[in-house]
Amino acid sequence: MKRIMPLAALALLTLTGCSVGKYEYSREALKRVDMNFTGIPTVLGVGSLGTSIPITPEYSLTAAHVAKLSVQRVKAYHPYCDLAIIYHKNDMKTLPKFREGEIGAPVKMYGYSFITAMPVESSGVNLARTGIRNEWNKRPCVAMASNAGVVKGMSGGAVYNGDDTIGGVIVGFTNQIKRHKAGSAPLKDVSLYIPYADFKDWLQKTTS
Repeated sequence: MKRIMPLAALALLTLTGCSVGKYEYSREALKRVDMNFTGIPTVLGVGSLGTSIPITPEYSLTAAHVAKLSVQRVKAYHPYCDLAIIYHKNDMKTLPKFREGEIGAPVKMYGYSFITAMPVESSGVNLARTGIRNEWNKRPCVAMASNAGVVKGMSGGAVYNGDDTIGGVIVGFTNQIKRHKAGSAPLKDVSLYIPYADFKDWLQKTTS
């Protein structure tokens, strides 16, 4: 049975600018994620790419809003979260392991910057679970907010836990999350990802 997690806040994905937090060029990202072109590439990849995560020799996992415009064929969309599985030939010797991370636990994020089309990574901790509502995320989708940096283009990228398991998929960022607990200050400039618990059953069913 899927565990129902209490919502600590509500995020509306009100994006401002093109990034939040700190991120840097990463050779490690080359090993963990792939660049996905969305339509016709332009100079420096501006507005033309996203990221995907190899999960089997035949499939990769990404954000649904990346998959919709990707040149790769879509196998399945998640019923209520911003996730999709695409057909992608991957040279893999071992399959990645997944595990949901806890609030306060460290995470690393890997993806590609739409500004430079270069692989990047960031580090941070999980801050709070939050409802997330927009075109791509409907009830009962739950996201995890983190202070790890994100730049546009990293959507569909991988969130890794401290034990090198994949904890989720990056879907965006927001400038503020209002928390419902009395006296709690809003969370500012946070990255958002869909945690493994929200798509575990769907992933197993779709790729089996």
